[in-house]
Amino acid sequence: MPDIPAPPVIVGDEPGSFPHGVLAERHPAIIRQVRDAFPYDPAVHRALDALLESCARGVIEPLAADAHDRDRWRAWGLDAYAGRSWFEVPWLWSESYFYRRLLHAVGYFGPGPWQGIDPFRPSKLAELDAPATDEELAALDGLASRPAEEQGHALLHGSLWGNRADLGFRLSDAGAEGRAAVPGLVADDSEVLWSLLPASRAAGGTLCLVADNAGRELVPDLLLAAHLLAQGRVGRVLLHVKPYPYYVSDATTADVVDALRRLTAAPGEAAAHGRRLWAAMADGTLTVRAHPFAAAPLPYAEMPDDLRAEFAAATLTIVKGDLNYRRLVGDRLWPPTTPFTDVTAYFPGPVAALRTLKSDVVTGLSARTEAALTAAEGQRWRTGGTHALIQVRT
Repeated sequence: MPDIPAPPVIVGDEPGSFPHGVLAERHPAIIRQVRDAFPYDPAVHRALDALLESCARGVIEPLAADAHDRDRWRAWGLDAYAGRSWFEVPWLWSESYFYRRLLHAVGYFGPGPWQGIDPFRPSKLAELDAPATDEELAALDGLASRPAEEQGHALLHGSLWGNRADLGFRLSDAGAEGRAAVPGLVADDSEVLWSLLPASRAAGGTLCLVADNAGRELVPDLLLAAHLLAQGRVGRVLLHVKPYPYYVSDATTADVVDALRRLTAAPGEAAAHGRRLWAAMADGTLTVRAHPFAAAPLPYAEMPDDLRAEFAAATLTIVKGDLNYRRLVGDRLWPPTTPFTDVTAYFPGPVAALRTLKSDVVTGLSARTEAALTAAEGQRWRTGGTHALIQVRT
């Protein structure tokens, strides 16, 4: 992390805190949701029950000796945290390890009949197939007649807000998008972002887009990528997704394919975007990456050399979502006025964060903005998903 005074990493041992609620309430609810999503056999039910008990009253258990990723998790800190309470180790680590244990419980890593079956797939598909998605995609028809710059700004905000806002409203009326979205922004470096992606087909730069959620958030991410490619603002997009199901709705390669199928099956402009993206994947203009570090319980400051080299070579890396933001700046309770540029100084190239606020971590705010938010909402503005930010470090 940067050479500035850093507060301790966030843990979940304080009752009533947001991290404690995730560990004590959200994780058990996720186990029950997964249990009901498939007709799992008794062995899986027993494994899920054991994980539920561990979350409530147990301690972190090591991976089996024959686990395919045991050495990787040991390098990521498992030896130091095994035998300790889920609540007293870094929250980012305990959350990540919970999902690894959940996948083990449902037999995802096999061998067996449930190998490779995404336990979150039913909820992902339900969101992708919802009528609201049809409305959002239909709004693309109206957006197509707008100037390219206006389209870009609308699609950027669609990617920012994802499924936390009415994307259809924003896309169908770019003026309304500005009026509705900007008041919710606690920081807005969008003009700096656009300056890093010059509108020139000769530029031929590379965009690394680090995706967050599948479904109705991944669709606008893909639409933004399609726009940037079509307008020549970048020559290539590297779309970074998770190597396996993670944090309920995080995007995997299978989710990218599902989203593209959803686009190509829709009428009008949505299908045209889908076909262009499908062709871009086929010719390598859009390339999917699923690096193991994408599911690591560590901040990006500890990224491996090969990933660092890829980000260093990019014209810009856009990091999407709340979890990726926590990993980008470090999962610490920074004073909100800590400069974003300082806490991301380690990053090997220009980086932009597009994030809806759904956890306590935030940096780069003005003192005036922090004071106004706290006066109006207490600390709820940090976690409620009603505010967002676009931050850039060049």
